[in-house]
Amino acid sequence: MKTIWKFPLQVTDQQTIKMPAGAELLSVQVQRETVCLWAKVDPEASREPRVIAIFGTGHELPEDESTFRLDFIDTFQLHDGMLVFHVFEVRS
Repeated sequence: MKTIWKFPLQVTDQQTIKMPAGAELLSVQVQRETVCLWAKVDPEASREPRVIAIFGTGHELPEDESTFRLDFIDTFQLHDGMLVFHVFEVRS
């Protein structure tokens, strides 16, 4: 049976999160001052690392995606919209 889990994120360039294998990344939003990623998961699946990258609006994105790709997940805002960030999964 699948369920939806929440994973708190750090507002940093890149991080690795362990989640059940095959998790479907759904959304990123701010909940009570914490940036969170929600994913549909099989709680019985073994854990695997997933790499998450966060880029602010106007920040440079990697130019060479020949060894990896960035899959867009969602956009979130902090400080009443003063800061806007875009969240991607880094895939090889």
